[in-house]
Amino acid sequence: MYEDFHVTDRWSGEDLHCRWKGTMVAIATRHADAVDVRYDVNGRPMWIALPCTAWVEQKKRTGMVITDQLAAQIAGRYLKQIVEEGYDSRREVYTMTVDEVLEHLEVVVAEAKAQGQMPTLPVWAGNPLAING
Repeated sequence: MYEDFHVTDRWSGEDLHCRWKGTMVAIATRHADAVDVRYDVNGRPMWIALPCTAWVEQKKRTGMVITDQLAAQIAGRYLKQIVEEGYDSRREVYTMTVDEVLEHLEVVVAEAKAQGQMPTLPVWAGNPLAING
């Protein structure tokens, strides 16, 4: 669904190829209470930060957890939305709110159910976080 997709930039009309590259806990890397999901957008890194409190809120509301696969799908759907709405392409990091995470989660789960299953994340050869990888 959102691990490898194309979207058209609202302002330039450019076709952007977005590919999931990796997911990491930002506590160690940025000292942030977030999970960072990296996408390459036409080869340029773009990070979507999901607050860790979204995991807590999801568990509290439903008793279910946000998996790594769901986090990547949520971030990808958010990335697609901000591009379509006219995002600032110079920014490398976008931070979602807890409410945004949970809203996108509901849509992703509904889309996955309609397709019959949650897509699996690809395994990239080499270092998934390498700049040119």
